[in-house]
Amino acid sequence: MSIFKSHITRMSAYTPPLEGRDPHKHLLLDFNERTLPVSHHVKQALINFINDDRLQMYPSYGDLTRKIANYVGVSESEVMITNGSDQGIDIIIRAVCTEDDEIIIPCPTFAMYRQCANIEKLKIIEPAYRQDEGFPVNEVLNSITPETRLIVIANPNNPSGTKISCEDILTIARAAPDTALLVDECYFEYSQTTVADRVMDYPNILITRTFSKTWGLPSIRLGYVISHPDNIKALLNIRGPYDVNQFAAVAIDAALDHPEYTQRYVKEVMEESKLLLEQFLDQQEIPYWPSAANFIWAFPDNPDAIEQHLRNHNILIRPKVDQSGRKGLRITLGDITQTRHLIDRIQEALSQQTS
Repeated sequence: MSIFKSHITRMSAYTPPLEGRDPHKHLLLDFNERTLPVSHHVKQALINFINDDRLQMYPSYGDLTRKIANYVGVSESEVMITNGSDQGIDIIIRAVCTEDDEIIIPCPTFAMYRQCANIEKLKIIEPAYRQDEGFPVNEVLNSITPETRLIVIANPNNPSGTKISCEDILTIARAAPDTALLVDECYFEYSQTTVADRVMDYPNILITRTFSKTWGLPSIRLGYVISHPDNIKALLNIRGPYDVNQFAAVAIDAALDHPEYTQRYVKEVMEESKLLLEQFLDQQEIPYWPSAANFIWAFPDNPDAIEQHLRNHNILIRPKVDQSGRKGLRITLGDITQTRHLIDRIQEALSQQTS
């Protein structure tokens, strides 16, 4: 007999395929991470913190929330820092929803939304993204009922990279003013699309962001929520006082002081690497979803063979199945040198298939 809630024991854990990934051996194009090391400013700040003999103290965050708010362009009262954006997602779902409430999660999308919804035993409604049509705005609007407590919108979406227009998000917010909208802007720095400037006008919008992807700091776990100050006050009742570790605060503080390392990387990925890979896929007539993020979801004829060939050459990418069961390959974009290397290895795999 289990001591836990029965639906919890029937669930499966969210277990990304992390085993065997070695940044010194592999080109890691499978988790949408930054593919280059962080700046020396961030590394030195962490070294200085360790040498300052403060590990025995509880975290204190100083003006970190204010600095993040300044970066976003909102007031400090509209921001809450979290232990990665995953914690922000979890807290929002827990704060908004009660067992048997409806939650709309357009799919396919990031697995943590469903995981958190299942923990709270919610009824999940899943409108489908379409490669030709993108975000299913009309299907989402038609799915809203009096029992709908939360709508999740990943912008851009993962794994498809689909960008959702701000007007579509605001249309949904207006159509369901008593329903919360969780807008996950995890890849904001790549897409440059946000509704952060509208949270005072639309208090049902809650935005999650992270320093994991673009800033290259997933190992230390820092994200943040942007929303109306009343929402932030309520969410702080759930988040613990020390949930964000001091290493994260120190690293992000240094990163925000020197944003140029991130800005240069984003520019190269989006203006050079992305265009080069798209041109190659077009030339090879390999279909892919239009992407506003640092990854492309492509559908070659023999994805398993290509994935294995890349793995044999120490390049890791992520197989992902669409709604119809068709397997694609989600490929993270690195710098231009890494992308050229990737394309050469894909070309080899394609040549082997035709020989």
